[in-house]
Amino acid sequence: MTQAGPAALTNEEVGRYSRHLIMPEVGMEGQLKLKAARVLCIGAGGLGSPVALYLTAAGVGTIGIVDFDTVDHSNLQRQIIHGTPDVGRSKLESAKARLNALNPEVEVVTYEMALSSQNALGLFTDYDMVVDGTDNFPTRYLVNDACVLTGKPNVYGSISRFEGQATVFAAEDGPCYRCMFPEPPPPGLVPSCAEGGVLGILPGVVGTLQATEAIKLILGVGESLVGRFLLFDALKMRFRELKVRQDPNCPVCGEHPTVTTPIDYDQFCGITPPVPAATPTSGSTDATVEELKTRLDRQDSFLLLDVREQREFEICRIPGSVLIPLGELPARMSELDGHADVIVHCKSGVRSRKAVALLRDAGYTRTRNLQGGILAWIDRVDPTLPRY
Repeated sequence: MTQAGPAALTNEEVGRYSRHLIMPEVGMEGQLKLKAARVLCIGAGGLGSPVALYLTAAGVGTIGIVDFDTVDHSNLQRQIIHGTPDVGRSKLESAKARLNALNPEVEVVTYEMALSSQNALGLFTDYDMVVDGTDNFPTRYLVNDACVLTGKPNVYGSISRFEGQATVFAAEDGPCYRCMFPEPPPPGLVPSCAEGGVLGILPGVVGTLQATEAIKLILGVGESLVGRFLLFDALKMRFRELKVRQDPNCPVCGEHPTVTTPIDYDQFCGITPPVPAATPTSGSTDATVEELKTRLDRQDSFLLLDVREQREFEICRIPGSVLIPLGELPARMSELDGHADVIVHCKSGVRSRKAVALLRDAGYTRTRNLQGGILAWIDRVDPTLPRY
């Protein structure tokens, strides 16, 4: 990747980047390429933290960051760009302050918004490449398609529990994300980090790999991960890789593309927007936490079923709830006999919605999902319980 850049480094920059400058693969020419480069990071979370920190330390001239979240205590176990004093603060404000302190020579541009089909192409056009630090499938497909359509490499990474993945999609003559994953998994099949957990150091490993690939692309050195899908197992401390080829029938990067502009990615991934808690629709199978509190106070006759895991139940629970993890529910439905009225909850409402579908198919027709799960209960009913 070549860029027209500034004529020289300042004396301060020479001192800062001296360990780069004495490497023949980088040198003055390479450092000037880094200074002229513009990299857009999608997310300032687990993957975005090491990516932004290392690209900033390396002297990438312009770092763009897209995020719209605030710092939560649960982020601090892995999102190392933020600190305890930043809890409640905008992630973009926190990240920018940390990056400016690390290297004031780098311009940090922030976009406090959700990446969407309406804004992705315009954002990507202004950058040399995109580093994907997202944690959901609709945004991954959006990032991929927008990268292909704007001709920008997509430095990809993903994490879950003890496992991580990294590659470079949408590079010239290389495959894109859709070449490897033509269809998204069914909604709820792959748990998010919030549902399944993640080893705190894992995004540090994968994010550092992404930053390394970005720097190599800028410098034009080494062998990139284009066409190679790297898998990392932290439990076994083992890397392996898969070969990925460009699919000539790919609807985005193939010979006859049918996706020529961003689409509705929630619809593509089969995701239905949740009904707002304050305005449940008529006939909805959902219950609100306020309704649950009223029924508990009245001591109504019903079963409050918790379908989280035992380890989650030990962290916090709603009084009176009975635990049957979702994976055990099909074999333990007989335990619900005699309970005509059931309200099911999990952490946020995803697993419990699946449980409701299972139970209703099995004949438990008076089964309802708790909107927002125990997190909504904590936010709106009992804030003394710990969030996780």
